[in-house]
Amino acid sequence: MEESITRAFQESIRVKERFFRDNIANIIDVSRLIADTFIKGNKLVLFGNGGSATDASHIAGEFINRFKRDRPGLPAIALNTDMAVITSIANDYDYSEVFARQLKALAVEGDIAIAISTSGSSPNVLKAVDAAKKRRLKVIVFTGSKGDKFAAKADYAFVVPSDNTPRIQETHITIGHILCQIVEEILFENPKKK
Repeated sequence: MEESITRAFQESIRVKERFFRDNIANIIDVSRLIADTFIKGNKLVLFGNGGSATDASHIAGEFINRFKRDRPGLPAIALNTDMAVITSIANDYDYSEVFARQLKALAVEGDIAIAISTSGSSPNVLKAVDAAKKRRLKVIVFTGSKGDKFAAKADYAFVVPSDNTPRIQETHITIGHILCQIVEEILFENPKKK
């Protein structure tokens, strides 16, 4: 049991170290993009299924409420949180429409879509990315090593170098936390140094 626990922690650390070594510039660029989006009065629209839905909600909550500092709320919405909307769209149309239809109703040009899919093959997430591109949103994707086609649809892609779902999801939430931290620093720590 102890050996299994140790292996899990070591694998998580290795995946994160490899990811961050190769993605520092991407994280900086995306942090600046998000900060600029908030400055312009636009918002983040996040979505995903299962654990990725939880990550989308978690990241939206960090922006809306606060991350590490007391500051005004920042506009972010997770499209996977309203069960009445999700189930009505799934019932009246198709489950593959649950995020795209909401995005068309709620997002405007200048917003950012953050699409999270560990596999990169979720039909409802892919359809929403296509809808976001048509509405001229910047698209950021979080995925795993099998999500190359998904990543190719994005303006910015965070591809975790693993096909192990728990390790991918652990890295995704770490990316989300770091983006929240850097955006707060850009907007509220020393805004004149942007």
